[in-house]
Amino acid sequence: MILITGGAGYIGSHLAMALLESGNDIVIFDSLELGHIEIINILKKYGNVKFIQGNLKNIDDIRGVFLVNKIDSVVHFAAYSQVAESVNNPQKYYYNNVYGTLNLLNAMKEFGVNKIVFSSTAATYGEPEYVPIDENHPQRPINAYGNSKLMVERIMDDYDRAYGIKSVRLRYFNVAGADSKARIGEWHEPETHLIPNILKADENKTFKMFGTDYDTPDGTCVRDYINVEDLANAHIKALEYLNRSGKTDYFNLGTGQGDSVKDVFNACEDVLGRKVPLEICPRRAGDPAKLVADNKKALSILGWKPEKTLFDSINSANEWEKRLAKIKSGIVL
Repeated sequence: MILITGGAGYIGSHLAMALLESGNDIVIFDSLELGHIEIINILKKYGNVKFIQGNLKNIDDIRGVFLVNKIDSVVHFAAYSQVAESVNNPQKYYYNNVYGTLNLLNAMKEFGVNKIVFSSTAATYGEPEYVPIDENHPQRPINAYGNSKLMVERIMDDYDRAYGIKSVRLRYFNVAGADSKARIGEWHEPETHLIPNILKADENKTFKMFGTDYDTPDGTCVRDYINVEDLANAHIKALEYLNRSGKTDYFNLGTGQGDSVKDVFNACEDVLGRKVPLEICPRRAGDPAKLVADNKKALSILGWKPEKTLFDSINSANEWEKRLAKIKSGIVL
């Protein structure tokens, strides 16, 4: 069985759906602090899902998963991921993201499980020295979130050398979109990501665009938006790579193309078929002008390439928002 930590959350649930649709049995371990039991209930309609509620900060919780399940490999998503919060409360991020992962790795070591795919981030690179960013770019995080992920990458190197636990670290750029059948999708409280916040804007909620004076073609930040279903497929490719006795390695996951905030805003208006209330605000501190992935390594070694367009991501996100409103109101599960 495949263990997914954080499988009730955004990206973890999309991997769970992809694995279920290809006939895999999975165990989801989630605290439900940020994930949602409604998502688990939806996933159970599509295959063999065992859900265990627990917290990685409690070693007995995660040991219990390995005690009663024959786990072959692990995909590790469970983490806090808000950059601003990590700056204000680094203790929370190091304790959860680093100590929690140590508990997971130690349980894997104890029970002889030696394959893990880790949800890392482009935030480990820090301020870009060049764009597009490849895997050889220096890793100099500028916040506790990025530091916590980089620490885990370093720990995984040591656990490979000492204990033979092989890992693939997937460094995401900007994740977007939802399940193409609107079964699951992004559900954050509060929502901080660009696309859902544009889609949610209406006469009662104005969308705020931060900074229009960057050194980019239209003055707004440029980011690499990778579709969440493409991302899920990359995790499956990473598992297959480890099952072929692949060595510990790391890969950027992005499209290799950049879209500006204005590009995304205009595309959202097109999908919605209406104007979105807009307020232009000053730049936010720490927002680089441009972040775009060089994804050639993932194509070369994992055989992975993104298939979805920005429009696909926005359209699927919009369809999910409609369904999510019904789920929250209790109309449909």
